Amino acid sequence: MGRKWNNIKEKKASKDANTSRIYAKFGVEIYVAARSGEPNPESNQALKFVLERAKTYNVPRHIIDRAIDKAKGGSEESYTELRYEGFGPNGSMVIVDALTNNVNRTASDVRAAFGKNGGNMGVSGSVAYMFDSTAVIGVEGKSSDDVLELLMEADVDVRDIVEEEEDQVIVYAEPDQFHAVQEAFKQAGITEFTVAELTMLPQNEVTLEGEALAKFEKMIDVLEDLEDVQRVYHNVDLGE
Repeated sequence: MGRKWNNIKEKKASKDANTSRIYAKFGVEIYVAARSGEPNPESNQALKFVLERAKTYNVPRHIIDRAIDKAKGGSEESYTELRYEGFGPNGSMVIVDALTNNVNRTASDVRAAFGKNGGNMGVSGSVAYMFDSTAVIGVEGKSSDDVLELLMEADVDVRDIVEEEEDQVIVYAEPDQFHAVQEAFKQAGITEFTVAELTMLPQNEVTLEGEALAKFEKMIDVLEDLEDVQRVYHNVDLGE
């Protein structure tokens, strides 16, 4: 499962070059989470999760505070959560999650991103069944044995623990174990995470080459650049 983390890592690294766009997307996500319940992460699990995730992307405090204050102020701006599924070249599969205040605009933009770059939209359920919803949490400075021991002591079940390069250990768990894993780490004095995501991991990966790979990468870039798109998941092995 370790190679699947590379895709998340590559995506995160590529996004670091577009921080203003990423911060804007987090602003929307934080606002929506804050409106879904109390605008307090201690009593709102959805908000707590997105704030933990924002921390791993170094989202500035003023972006977070502005989004929460907007929710507290009773803003009537509403967003719809959407998931699109589609196909790229040579059996590649893509899932696109969006938050939008204009469903027609988003559907048109996503369809065009697929169609103009060698892909096509699928119906709901045509792709998602080939992915597993997974909590992914990474830490530094611990061995996989150390992490296994502390999680066992906390009686937390996980799917896998992988020791990566660059002194990282990645924990894969069921989505409902996300906070339990984090709490186990925090009880052990670990409060900084290299990744804290709920993601969609492919059950099998495909390899693309040449023109097919170039088209696929362009399609993913276009999708990720769309204002309403929050996350893009796929089953292509992009290598190291």
